[in-house]
Amino acid sequence: MKLKMKNGARRRLLRAIAGSVLALGAGLAAGVSAPAFAADAPPAVTRVAMLVQLHGPNLKVDERIGQHLGERGYTVRLIDEVATPDAARDADLVVISSTVSSKNVRPGWRTLDKPLVTWENDLLDDLAMTGKRHDVDFGETGKERYLWLVNAPHPIAAGLPAGATNAYGKQAPMSWGKPGLGAITIATVYGQPDKAAIFAYEKGATMDYETLAPARRVMFFLDNDTFTNLSPAGVALFDAAVDWAAGRR
Repeated sequence: MKLKMKNGARRRLLRAIAGSVLALGAGLAAGVSAPAFAADAPPAVTRVAMLVQLHGPNLKVDERIGQHLGERGYTVRLIDEVATPDAARDADLVVISSTVSSKNVRPGWRTLDKPLVTWENDLLDDLAMTGKRHDVDFGETGKERYLWLVNAPHPIAAGLPAGATNAYGKQAPMSWGKPGLGAITIATVYGQPDKAAIFAYEKGATMDYETLAPARRVMFFLDNDTFTNLSPAGVALFDAAVDWAAGRR
């Protein structure tokens, strides 16, 4: 009788152990599969409408910028400078190259409720990002190479330390502006603190003419053909500026 009880107890114990092992296995499987599923999910695509001069002399530079952004997970569509803002309605981000002729750019980009990055200083007043006086409120430098980073903690500063930053591989022109009171100034032209080379507006911030930014706005210091002249630090700043505008930082 005692032997039968021992055998029965042993069987019950073995069944309990087997059940625990199965439950543990199921739990581990569930714990492993959830991250794997999330990792397999395709990343969100950021669609970029890039306003350029499609038949201009610097199209190759604009195409190189589009390629660079594509390598970083953006889907870039080049549109001509005469396009209306409706051409960017399906975009998540608008980029306006300095290769455009400001007189050919249609009105309406100022009020477009899409994040926007530009390096066309002649458009800064039209976008209400600066005042209207050329060479006073916005303009272009002679040949420069260094920036002075003044807002190192901001994401657009790309983790670079405050102070002098070598932004170009060799000296070249830089676009600049004098932004409104609601701007976030990231960097100025080295030795010229009144000329902001990289600045931004958060959505809702006051730009010039008491205009409120309808979405994030960023001004970067490039000239028509200087993207390929950016130093590694310059590329890092460019990537950070685009990422911040797009909401990736």
